[in-house]
Amino acid sequence: MQETAAEQAAAQDEIVLTDKAAQQIRAIRTANAIPEEHFLRVGVKGGGCSGLSYVLGFDGAAKETDVCFERHGVRILVDPKSLFFLSGTELDFEDGLNGKGFVFHNPKATRTCGCGSSFSA
Repeated sequence: MQETAAEQAAAQDEIVLTDKAAQQIRAIRTANAIPEEHFLRVGVKGGGCSGLSYVLGFDGAAKETDVCFERHGVRILVDPKSLFFLSGTELDFEDGLNGKGFVFHNPKATRTCGCGSSFSA
């Protein structure tokens, strides 16, 4: 992992993790006995009804090109391609009447599907 201080600072400014999302991530980590050393990987991949889908999961190791930063005690990994699409995104957790789950508020998304799990930019 060879991120520069500038890349780390840019990633911190570009991807926001809300307090509520961080609390839920820590709860999932504890409930599933995921080691504290594991990162939260945030990314995008091709697919879904709108062209791109969000990826969210735990990863035990960073790749050489990953950008790594910490928010609210959660260490986050993002690959450079995903960072391009996720610039300005806020990751939140909602638990309202319409269901509960992680929600990506992505200003680069020009179109989203009905379920909110895919987008196009």
